[in-house]
Amino acid sequence: MVKMLKNPRWAVLGAVALVLAVGGPASPKVEGDTIILGAAVSLTGKYSTNGKNTKDGYELAVKRINDMGGIKINNKAYKLKVVYYDDESTPARGAQLAERLINQDGVKFMLGPYSSGLTKAIAPVTEKYRIPHVEGNGADRELFAQGYKYLFAVLSTSDQYLREAINLAAEQAQKQGKDPKTLKIAMAFENDPFSMDVRDGVIEDAKRWGMKIIIDDKLPPELNDMAATLTKVKAVKPDILVVSGHAKGAILAVRQTAEMKVDVPMMAVTHCDSARVAETMPDSAEGFLCASQWDRSLRYGDKWFGTANDYANRFAEHFNYTPPYQAAESTAAVLVYVDAFERAQSFDPEKVRDAIAKTDMMTFYGPVKFDETGKNTAKPMVLYQVQESRYKVVAPTKFADTKLIWPRKAPK
Repeated sequence: MVKMLKNPRWAVLGAVALVLAVGGPASPKVEGDTIILGAAVSLTGKYSTNGKNTKDGYELAVKRINDMGGIKINNKAYKLKVVYYDDESTPARGAQLAERLINQDGVKFMLGPYSSGLTKAIAPVTEKYRIPHVEGNGADRELFAQGYKYLFAVLSTSDQYLREAINLAAEQAQKQGKDPKTLKIAMAFENDPFSMDVRDGVIEDAKRWGMKIIIDDKLPPELNDMAATLTKVKAVKPDILVVSGHAKGAILAVRQTAEMKVDVPMMAVTHCDSARVAETMPDSAEGFLCASQWDRSLRYGDKWFGTANDYANRFAEHFNYTPPYQAAESTAAVLVYVDAFERAQSFDPEKVRDAIAKTDMMTFYGPVKFDETGKNTAKPMVLYQVQESRYKVVAPTKFADTKLIWPRKAPK
């Protein structure tokens, strides 16, 4: 059973507090027949919802691996266990807790926190101590430009989030006998590192297709009003509108485009599923495209969970809610360790790190293969389209379960 260790305001609860009080290591890398992993996750603070998704994803993976007989190393079966601390959604706290996990708890294998900001704070710590660090919730491309050798991410980087919308628009234009170079793009991005990285990806693919960017607005972090941008959109009539501003930005884009009767053939945003726009604003959200790391309808599968849909059913049965992609990618991070341990046939962190670097596997979450920077280069993003109050996968085309509605029908 996974033991929960919450640590708000320097208080360490339960058994760990007792062990630390007498000065002993709480969790060496292997305790008997159990391999110990460590994680600082956001159980309180602004990231607490997605922090819970992250922890639940880890816990389901641990339960499944243990129920299936564990990990076989040198003809012996080992179980998994995760030691958790609450990083309180604060990067500095996350870095402190990573130090504690490594130096006081003896953890030699780290799982990631939620968010790029927390991952950026913890990665230098795991790198300093040469501790393998597999994560599923830090997407910022900058993480993989630091020369880290011990950080690996199963998710697609943030520059990938809305690239597929540009490719989909080009594909639709070609089907109608039009040159993609004739398409015009309007962009509105929150001025934060994640959204600026999303913007970079859109610009790169727009240049590749020769499309023209006619609006490039940077929005303030408060994201309370997009009226100025949308007024320009109505005037210049672009073919594509792309917006990134996390969940708040998705809600704002859907609400204000409806209120201002903005009619653009293709609208694409990030985070519309976590913002629940289809559920709460179904008429206004109809036809919107939304980037996602994963979906239960995808034709992925593995020996641990079966299909993506099998995973979603198992998760919902265990936790009583539908798994968002943040949970799925967290589970996949644990599976990377399982695969690496079995190939390394060792608990030596260097040997396990080298095995992780050579990962080439299929999971219910998708393919995982790392490049020299630690990015997963094998798994594509997918695009949902809101259709009749549901999120339907429409791209990439080979993964689509529903035909794209294009041009989007503006709400009446």
